[in-house]
Parts: sequence; C-alpha cells; structure tokens
Amino acid sequence: MSQSKRGRRTVARHGELKSPHPAGLLAKIVGIVAAVVFVAGAGIAAYTAYDITASFADEAVALDGQDAVPPDIGAIEGGVNMLVVGTDECEEEYAYLFGERCTGADAGGQLNDVNLLVHISDEPRRVTVISFPRDLMSAQPECTDEDGSINYAVSYAQLNTAWGRGGLNCTVKTISELSGMNIPFAAKVSFGNVINITDAIGGVDVCIGNGGIQDPYTGIDWPAGIRNIQGVEALQFLRTRHGLENGSDLARISNQQQYMSSLARKLVSEEVLASPSTLLQLATTAVDNVTPSQSLTNPMTLVQIALAVKDVPFEDIVFVQYPVYDDPNDSNRVVPNYESADALWAALEANQSLELTSDPNDTGGVIIDEPATDETEAPAEPTEEPTTDATGEPTPEPTETSAVLPDSIPGSTAAQETCSAGNVFG
Repeated sequence: MSQSKRGRRTVARHGELKSPHPAGLLAKIVGIVAAVVFVAGAGIAAYTAYDITASFADEAVALDGQDAVPPDIGAIEGGVNMLVVGTDECEEEYAYLFGERCTGADAGGQLNDVNLLVHISDEPRRVTVISFPRDLMSAQPECTDEDGSINYAVSYAQLNTAWGRGGLNCTVKTISELSGMNIPFAAKVSFGNVINITDAIGGVDVCIGNGGIQDPYTGIDWPAGIRNIQGVEALQFLRTRHGLENGSDLARISNQQQYMSSLARKLVSEEVLASPSTLLQLATTAVDNVTPSQSLTNPMTLVQIALAVKDVPFEDIVFVQYPVYDDPNDSNRVVPNYESADALWAALEANQSLELTSDPNDTGGVIIDEPATDETEAPAEPTEEPTTDATGEPTPEPTETSAVLPDSIPGSTAAQETCSAGNVFG
C-alpha cells in the first residue's frame, strides 16, 4: 500500500478495549450469529430461553461422527472447535443485489462464501477465528447431498462449492481435512439472516476509511466516517470487495471481520445488555435465522461454551486468514500455503498465544492507524538493534507460551479496531 493512499485515511479508530461481558464475547467468538443465541440464554429467564430455543432444533443438521455434548452446569471441558458458515443464496427479498449470481443457471443453489473456524483452547483459554477464502482451491472429501446422492472425493475444487456437495456436513468435513481438526459444532446463516439479526439490535456501527467506498456492484457510495448500517446496507457492506482498496476476496474477508468486531461491541453495550426487550427480540430473531448442527441445539451447550471463554481478554481473541498462494492455474483463485498453515495448527495444538507479524494495513480490506506519539519525549535507547516485522515494529520473540506466526498469515486481534480500506482517494 502506498504512502499516498495511507495519507488519505480520514478516520482513525484504535486502542485497547476492556475485556467484554461473556454474552457479548461469545458473539465475537462465533463471528456473526451462532452465539447470539447464547445472548438470549444469558439475558432472559431460563424458561423463556428454553421455550424460544425449542424450535432451534427443527432443521438441525447431523454431522458425521458427532454426538451431542452431555449437559453440565460448568464450562465445557477441553478445547472447542466450531464452524460458522455464511451462505450466499438468492433469497427473494435480496436477489436483486446479487446480479448475475441470481439470474443464471446457478440461481437456485447455495454457496458457502464465509467459512469461519472458531477454535477455543483448553486452559488457558484463548480464541482464534480462522477465515478460509471462498476461492480456495483444495481437495474435498466424499459427501452425500440432500437427496442421498454421493459426491465422490475430488482433489481440486473451490471451497465455496462444498455446500452444494453436501450442505453443512460436507463443509465441516472439508474444513476438518484442511485443518486436521475435529469439528463437533457448526452453524449456518445466510446473508439475509444476518440482515435480520443486525436489525434486531438497531444496526451496527462500522468505520469507513480512506476517502470512502464506491462500489457499483453492490450500490454503495458512502463517504468516510462512522456509519450505522441496517437492512440492505448490512448486506451491501458484507458483500463489497470492489469498494475496497485492492478489490480482492481476501480484502473482503478483512472487511467482514470488522463487521463482526463491531457487532460484538454493540452486543456488549448497555444499549443491548440493559434492554430485556432488545435481548428478547434478538433471541427470537436468532433462532429463526440460524441452522445449527444437532450437537449445538441444546441451549445448555451454548452456555457451557460461553462459560469456557467468559474471561478471555480481547488481546487473546485473534482473527486470522488461512494462508494462501496465488493459484498458478487461475489468477482469480488461491491455493493453500501448507507450510504457514502448519505453523498455525502447531501453535493451536500446543495452546500457544499467537504473535502476529503481518500488517493489517496491507490486506487492502482494512486500515489501522497507530496512536500519535509524544514527540517531546525522547524514546529510550534500545540495548540492541531489534529485528522488525512487516509493520516496522520489533518482531516478538517466541516463548514457551507464544508462537510468532509468519507474515503470510494476515490477522488482527479483537483489541484492535479497524476501518474499511475504502477506494476513494480523490
């Protein structure tokens, strides 16, 4: 990213945030919606929560080899892996915003365009959310679709086709093979579902950086600044990539993570937590808009997961993108960077805290401005010349409890606030 573009950032949002309320923290953990159900369970009388969630199991999906977790009053034991899938489907009310996607031969299908693997470690508890690009080309396992037809394993397929080969179960199996992790919990939500949930809490504030966003494909023409998005605007924001600095799908992932962070901050605000009517509306909307795995239908399971992470500070909640290379066969696709991914999986298996060396400003999707320094105060002289990472900051030294990730793994922590890297530089 050039310095001239960096100079066009008109809105700066940064700083450390206090550790969140457990109800809001879970919303950060599952990305968009699955954990919103827990907000209902935590904020409403128990009998009301169980009554609301009784319908939650109606369309629940069975995952291969996964049983329900025995209910308990304490935190769930061991580590937890959950997949949250956001589907791109032509819902009648919003189809006009999807352009050719909803006018061609594939208009009746669904694509798993957002794939978030949420890893909650065992003690000490940490949370890592890994976003897998929809354009990732890799192997996919044998899957059975809704009509019972078998789709045989393939060695090279686009990730967002996994849903069409076998729904939520196939998507879980595909991510499980990529990550080497067992994934016992999963949930699906469409972009239209996200709109309904956003509206239930009165919208979400997002930050538009650089000079603003212009995207004729989604109809966005927004100036720089803080914007409360509701309704169709929420869908426009989640789908935009042409309005971002480099226009890539990887940039869109970073921008969607900004939305998730903003949603979490809204949920921990007094505007939501102090309003029983808002919590009730949110709970009702959530269960009507989330399709869970059968293992996730017991409300107590959601409470167990929430208890496991209620004290995790924001700096130990890390969002990363699965590392990739450009696909040599197609410049519009990407392929796995297995070496860097292995470093991530090893760190998670060892339950090490993650030290990021990538610069969020280089994603083309978001920007972070550092707080101004006091130039009148002379900095302390270092005892030795430190090495630096892509941000120009000293590279953290690995310890027994931390792992320095390669800079090929983009990411940020929940302690950082970001702005969309808009494409208006004027």
